[in-house]
Amino acid sequence: MSDIPDGTDPAELANWLFDRARQGETERLAAYIDAGAPANLTDAEGNTLLMLAAYHGHAATVRELLARGADPDALNDRGQSPLAGAVFKQEADVIAALLEAGADVDAGAPSARATAQMFGVSLEI
Repeated sequence: MSDIPDGTDPAELANWLFDRARQGETERLAAYIDAGAPANLTDAEGNTLLMLAAYHGHAATVRELLARGADPDALNDRGQSPLAGAVFKQEADVIAALLEAGADVDAGAPSARATAQMFGVSLEI
């Protein structure tokens, strides 16, 4: 579903926003945050918009969310950070964006540092 949800059901709108993050629809997502949607909105598993964008490899979306106040170290309910997710998926541009924003390489479990060691991924910018 890519059309804006009908009505004013907040859960439906939130799910629509999570889909925009997963799909990397940067401009649409940024417009909703600029209009008042929380930059650190979380889904039922504690994943933020930033986590979903990072995990799906959307560096431009990650940068825009960070610019709008998204927390680079927000952990989901499993204790995972956006940086660890990007390292797991080996998304170099997303890793760079998160590191430039000051993401903590030791946040979460496993941390991005531990994940990088497991998969041989560099955490150098």
